[in-house]
Amino acid sequence: MGTISQLSEKTKLSAHRIASEEEALEIARDLAGEFAKRSNERDTDRILPFEELDTLAQSGLLAITVPSDYDGIDVSNVVLAEIIAILSSADSSIGQIPQNHFYILEALRTDGTEEQKKFFFGRALAGDRFGNALSEKDTKTVGDYATRLTPDGLGHRLNGRKFYSTGVLFAEWVVVFALDPDEKLTMSFVPRGAEGLQVIDDWDGFGQRTTGSGTTVLQNVYVTADAVVRHHRGFERPTTIGSVGQIIHAGIDLGIARAAFAETLDFVRNRARPWMDSGVERAADDPLTIARIGQLAIRLEAATAIVERAGKKVDIAQINGTEESVIEATLAVAAAKVLTTEIALEASNTLFELAGTSSTRIGLNLDRHWRNARTHTLHDPVRWKYHVVGNYHLNGATPPKNGSL
Repeated sequence: MGTISQLSEKTKLSAHRIASEEEALEIARDLAGEFAKRSNERDTDRILPFEELDTLAQSGLLAITVPSDYDGIDVSNVVLAEIIAILSSADSSIGQIPQNHFYILEALRTDGTEEQKKFFFGRALAGDRFGNALSEKDTKTVGDYATRLTPDGLGHRLNGRKFYSTGVLFAEWVVVFALDPDEKLTMSFVPRGAEGLQVIDDWDGFGQRTTGSGTTVLQNVYVTADAVVRHHRGFERPTTIGSVGQIIHAGIDLGIARAAFAETLDFVRNRARPWMDSGVERAADDPLTIARIGQLAIRLEAATAIVERAGKKVDIAQINGTEESVIEATLAVAAAKVLTTEIALEASNTLFELAGTSSTRIGLNLDRHWRNARTHTLHDPVRWKYHVVGNYHLNGATPPKNGSL
């Protein structure tokens, strides 16, 4: 890769090489146990998880989607979504941060040159993290971009301002999405310390407080020609770029729902009082509470099952990328995202419904689950997923090709 390789980090230890999907799941569970210990504190005091992200990178989990042709294990999307759910149940900010990392790796697999794949997949295997500079605040829609990539000699210059830059604070590479002079969307890999690149820690959302989703400012940032991927090509033909990105979002919501459900069980068993007309001694013996818990458990099971089914559809579409298989994956993932959105909001709200007034105490910080669910589920409005699915079945309309489907 020439000039790119000269800019990569040489001093840090290489990440662990994971050998199987089973090992990946085991590592995720072990890390989740550790990450959960201070998740409340990190949210309360907005302590950014630098150490935790270093641990995550060194574990090898951030390289699990690297294709086998490039020395990775190329886990199934079922396993990928489950690993994200496991991490998100411990700390949904930590679960969200690598979402863009995996999206970028999928886009690289789809449209990168052979040299780009060899180099950047190699960096992922070594433990490098890719953060995104994607969304902008003042454009007409979320799909419009003012950031520009312009030719400059043998390379290019980037100029613009990104409002949402999830993961950039923790990343070695800032991946910038910008329009070229032909209005085509590109994806540029920029080293974190590049001249003219400024990352501002100004994310102030009431949920997902420690994702580091601040502002990225690009002032005449130089990028080499071999670090630019023609990202628009991934949406000019059937691909799984959007499906992979979206099933990871579904995994985040599923993890939030599981965390809220676990908190509900603990509070009802050990702290909540029964309602005075219930005729029982323990809140956990209230028949209405028991039924509501059963309802949540069933919906959680259904959400888990549909994520698994959607993951299998994406696996098929990655291997056999026909229009039909990609549409099936798109619709299945849209359904998974709808149900996981709904169960995340329902579970985090029901926590207070069943636990009672004492559960709202600030010191408990149980509202973080609702805040995280409400914030994260705003990424892609589910009302449009209902529309896409309905329009396909009713009118045979092919789903749009973009990163939100």
